[in-house]
Amino acid sequence: MPSNHKLAADLLAKAKKLNQEDPLASFKSEFLLPQNVIYVDGNSLGPLSKAAKNRAVEVVEQQWGNSLISSWNVHDWINLPTTVGNKIAKLIGAAPNTVICCDSISVNLFKLLSAALLLSAKQAADDKTDARTLILSQKDNFPTDLYMVQGLGQLLNSGTQTKLELMSVDSKDITRSIEEHGHRIAVLMLTHVNFRNGDIHDLQALTELAHAKGILVLWDLAHSAGVLPLALEECEVDFAVGCTYKYLNGGPGAPGFAYVAERLLPDLQQPLSGWLGHKKPFDFEHDYEKAAGIEQLLCGTPSIISMSVLDAALDMFETISVSDLRAKSIALNDFFQSCVEQINASYSPSDSPLVLACNEQAQMRGSQISYKHPHAYAICQALISEGVISDFRSPDILRIGFSPLFLHFTDMLNAALILTSIVRTKRYTQPQFLIKNKVT
Repeated sequence: MPSNHKLAADLLAKAKKLNQEDPLASFKSEFLLPQNVIYVDGNSLGPLSKAAKNRAVEVVEQQWGNSLISSWNVHDWINLPTTVGNKIAKLIGAAPNTVICCDSISVNLFKLLSAALLLSAKQAADDKTDARTLILSQKDNFPTDLYMVQGLGQLLNSGTQTKLELMSVDSKDITRSIEEHGHRIAVLMLTHVNFRNGDIHDLQALTELAHAKGILVLWDLAHSAGVLPLALEECEVDFAVGCTYKYLNGGPGAPGFAYVAERLLPDLQQPLSGWLGHKKPFDFEHDYEKAAGIEQLLCGTPSIISMSVLDAALDMFETISVSDLRAKSIALNDFFQSCVEQINASYSPSDSPLVLACNEQAQMRGSQISYKHPHAYAICQALISEGVISDFRSPDILRIGFSPLFLHFTDMLNAALILTSIVRTKRYTQPQFLIKNKVT
């Protein structure tokens, strides 16, 4: 505890008051969280909800166990990708039947990038202009997004004259790059919330700027869906992808989702033309004919157990507004930051302090806070050993996530007390905390 006992008492009183005023406080009881654990890593993997666990048991024991293959009809397994997609659509401001749940972010990126390039090429041919060959992104985008462009480029550039290029720039240079190179850019591909520092792009402004230059826009919503207000249809976003195992609490390896604006669906062509994306999949015809709607993004048989679990997890959001989730996210974020700063200030300065590695204002960040420290990995491991589960991002970032549905403000205070104590006493220097695990 801080040497200033009055500070400790004041912070605890404030945390309890914030808990009492929190309209989402009761949702914590809907999760199966371990005792004596403060889980601030829901931005990497959301915890198990009671509804999700019950559904898993039901699907395995009753649906699969008793109904067997008839479950595709009896329990409507066949429509789960669109059923779940429509639940997600409500959370991201998308129109009904424009979101499909399937595959992973990486696979869905490949589909949508390919489809966007085909649409861009068709537009260039119609306009009798040169084909656009650039995909614009930013240097510190999540690596899988950049890797998928690089892989797609290797595939498309083999033996062709038109060379697809990834143009990755600093965040501050995105607007300038659009203005200077817009006539060559086919797709603007950005992640709405930066995974390291939590920076939030202005989705509407960048989409409008890109469209003014004839550029299609693809947003990665991995750190946005379920915690930030989004309005994809209103902002006329072309494409989006996202995952469901973070703030949507769908479970490890839960399927991703893909969004396509309704206006683009008739002309969409994606290269992974699997049988369930066919117009009449159970006619088993020789030649492919795509489904008319968002179902054309389906490939193979969906993962029913994981998608059913996700379906149950999403039911929790039916009675919650995303604006309330965002308000609590900011409040948790702000209170934790304030606790760390006030506790640190009550002691003499440390010779290896935590340095804020994100915007100072909680409302300008996603649902996370990031600190830079040369021993961030060891600090993270020391936190875990004391029941505060956070995460590390290379090379030196300690990341704390704020999931509004299961965190209380007293959790934030306790996490701040443990974090500041570990850094101040340098407990992170113990040998067991320096061993790197395969998953960091």
